[in-house]
Amino acid sequence: MSPETKSGGKETSSTNEAGCHCGYIKFSVTLSPPLSEAKVLDCGCSICRRAGYLLVYPKRHQLKWHGDSQSRCAVYQFNTKQKDQLFCPKCGSSIGIDFRDVRDGYGISVRTFNNINLADLKYHVGDGLNDVEPATDLSGMWYEEDDDGPKDGKDRA
Repeated sequence: MSPETKSGGKETSSTNEAGCHCGYIKFSVTLSPPLSEAKVLDCGCSICRRAGYLLVYPKRHQLKWHGDSQSRCAVYQFNTKQKDQLFCPKCGSSIGIDFRDVRDGYGISVRTFNNINLADLKYHVGDGLNDVEPATDLSGMWYEEDDDGPKDGKDRA
């Protein structure tokens, strides 16, 4: 993490190197206020719980993808399909959320930040399960068999 400071000596922002577990996806995130002062969202909605997200919200210009990392991200969509859930197709690491046209920026999981100590961060617990429409657990509701899947309803596991 590299801090930027004002003349008063107080950090105004920090740049954090980040990426997936295997290194296939790499990027840096600049946060203002710096991560040491930011509130990280621990959301309880179905996707945040399942993906293990602990989110910060940089604007698009505050996230710099390294090399081809942005195009390497795999995408999962559900419900309204207005946002992309980003993850590594090689190791499966959850990266965060691309809000696309919904808002300017990303929700990036601090779990992707290099050398992060999660115990040192400040958290805000969100009740996304009840506060985000539709207010229900959507887990397990979006899978559809493709053309190669079973047609007779029998589980082939």
